[in-house]
Amino acid sequence: MNNENMTVHFKVKDYNAWRTSYNGHEKDRTSAGITNGKVFRSAEDPNHVLILQDVADVSKARTWLGSSEMKTAMEKSGVLGTPSIRAAA
Repeated sequence: MNNENMTVHFKVKDYNAWRTSYNGHEKDRTSAGITNGKVFRSAEDPNHVLILQDVADVSKARTWLGSSEMKTAMEKSGVLGTPSIRAAA
């Protein structure tokens, strides 16, 4: 089965604090079938983040990203608002 791509766009209060949290959740992402994550920052606003990642199962990845544990982790790490999540084959 081919992996699909998923992008997640959002703003953070403090990129460095968010990145530390993101790096600490690698095992969780892998268990949700999310791999090969690449993090990009906007040149105009370094707290605007885009993650491009491979997903084995889009619905499983969306379920994990929407879980209460993930929402709590995002809030604690300083994610502002609701991330924009898009999948592409």
